[in-house]
Amino acid sequence: MAKTVDVVIVGGGVVGSSIAYNLKNDGFTGSVVVLEKDPSYQYASSSLSMGGVRQQFGHAVNVLLVRYSVGIYEQFDQLMAVDGEPAHAQFRQRGYMFLANEKNAPILERRYQLQKSVGADVEILSREEIHRRFPELWLDDILWATFGPRDGYVDPHGVLQGFRRKARSLGAVYEADEVVGIEVRDGKVEGVRTKKGEHYQTRIVVNAAGPSAKLVGAMAGVQLPIEPVRQQLFVCALPRPWPYEFPMIIDPDGVHWRHETGNKIIVAKTKHDEPPGFRFGYERERFHRECWPDLARRVPEFDRLVLERGWGGLYAMTPDQNAIYGEHPEVKGFYMANGFSGHGLMMSPATGKVMSELIRLGRYETVDVSELNVERFAQGKLVLEEALI
Repeated sequence: MAKTVDVVIVGGGVVGSSIAYNLKNDGFTGSVVVLEKDPSYQYASSSLSMGGVRQQFGHAVNVLLVRYSVGIYEQFDQLMAVDGEPAHAQFRQRGYMFLANEKNAPILERRYQLQKSVGADVEILSREEIHRRFPELWLDDILWATFGPRDGYVDPHGVLQGFRRKARSLGAVYEADEVVGIEVRDGKVEGVRTKKGEHYQTRIVVNAAGPSAKLVGAMAGVQLPIEPVRQQLFVCALPRPWPYEFPMIIDPDGVHWRHETGNKIIVAKTKHDEPPGFRFGYERERFHRECWPDLARRVPEFDRLVLERGWGGLYAMTPDQNAIYGEHPEVKGFYMANGFSGHGLMMSPATGKVMSELIRLGRYETVDVSELNVERFAQGKLVLEEALI
C-alpha cells in the first residue's frame, strides 16, 4: 500500500539532513521522509571530507552561503541539542590562510576585494606577520596571505549526526532504503519507489544524493551534469610536539593541510586529472610523489613527516565547480541541492535554509542562489568558481 507524504528527501547525508532540519525548524507542518541507502554513512562524502569551512571564495554567492553557515556553526552544538544533549560539531576556528606568491597574488587580491565587498571576515597578513604566527614556514617566495579568522574546520561526522538527530526530534522520519524509481506524470512528480518495495506518493522530491545525484536525476527523467570524483586525504604524524595548531594552510602549488588531534596533520592536493568514478581508496605513492615535496619545501621539518593512513572521498563535480539549486524546470516538484564540488559540508547550513525557503515559500530569502540553477548549463551561462582547492 502506498504511503502518502509531503516531502521525500533522497539522501540523508549532511545536505539532506540539513534540509530536513530546516524544513521542520522553519515551521513546515507536512510530513518529511528522508531515504538513506547507507545508514552507516561509511561512504558518505561529508563523513569522508576534510571538514573545512571557509568564506574565501571567488564568487559572491558562495561567500554569502558560507558566511551564513559560519554563523550557524558557531552555535551549532547548542542549536542542535536534543533533550539537553548538545551536538558535537567541534567547530575549531583556527582560520584559513591562502599564501600569495608572484603568480597567484593578483588572483588572491581580486578575490579578497570581492570577499570584503559582500561582508566576509577576511584580512591580509604581511610576510612578517605570517612569520610571527607560524615561524616554521619557509616564506622566501611568499609576498603575503589572505586569512579568514572565523574560518576553520568541523568534525564532519558530528555535523551529520547533529542535523540528523535534531531533524528526527522535530518530526522528520528517516528510513534505511534506496530509491529505485521516481514517478513522473505530465511533467509533475507523483511518487517514489524503493528497493525494499515501499511506494511513497508525494508531490515533492528533493535530490540530495551527493555523488549519486546524476543517477537520481535520471530516475526523474532529467540529465544532471554531475560526476563523482575522488579526493584523497592523508594523515601524517608531525616530527615533534608542535607548539601550536595549524590553521588550514593553502600553498600556491595546491597542497594544503590543517592540524588534527594527536599532533598530526591532514593533507590534501586536488588531482585535476582524476578520472570520474566511485573509488574510495588512497595511493601512498601519490602522497610521496605529489604532496610531500611541496610540504617539505614549505616547512623544512616536514621532511620527517610519517604518513600513517589515508582515505578517498567523493566530490560531486559540476562543469563550473558550483552547486545546483532549485526546482527542475521540466519536472515540477523535483528539487535539487547537488553538485557542491567539495563544498557541501561547509555550505550545508545555508543550503538547508535556502531549500526550506524555496519549498515552503517559493522563493529564496536568506541567500539568493537563483543563478545556480540547472538551466545555466544548457544555456551556456556557467558560473565559474575558481577557488577550488
